Amino acid sequence: MKATVLLKQQHREVEKLFATALKTENEKSRRKAMEDIIHALEHHTQIEEDVFYPAVRDIGTRKATDMIGEAYEEHHVVKLVLAELPEVDPGAENFKAKMTVLKELVAHHVEEEEDEMFPIAEKKLGEDRSSELAEEMAGPRAA
Repeated sequence: MKATVLLKQQHREVEKLFATALKTENEKSRRKAMEDIIHALEHHTQIEEDVFYPAVRDIGTRKATDMIGEAYEEHHVVKLVLAELPEVDPGAENFKAKMTVLKELVAHHVEEEEDEMFPIAEKKLGEDRSSELAEEMAGPRAA
């Protein structure tokens, strides 16, 4: 499996979690979806920052370096919102608003990665290196 395929699978999983969090009115289901989103995004951002982004930065092009810089900043903003989520009451009026804002932040980030960063990474890293990265990124989840 290529690194970008693994990351895209995680993107789709998070999109499903957002759909669950936003469509249900049940507070217990909302809390579970919110906790799953926090866990999934914390894991995802960590493996991108620890494994994938350094590999893309090592491509050495100005475009790759610029994309990685922006991606780290987007992760920072997502982490700020994630830090607030445990304090949000799933039954509160602002729950859907907070989840919608986070969903939109993540969707923008995902779009840029999948449309711009991933094609460059696939082209420049090559199949073997991409597979190595995927194995490295999959490792912590299996543990």
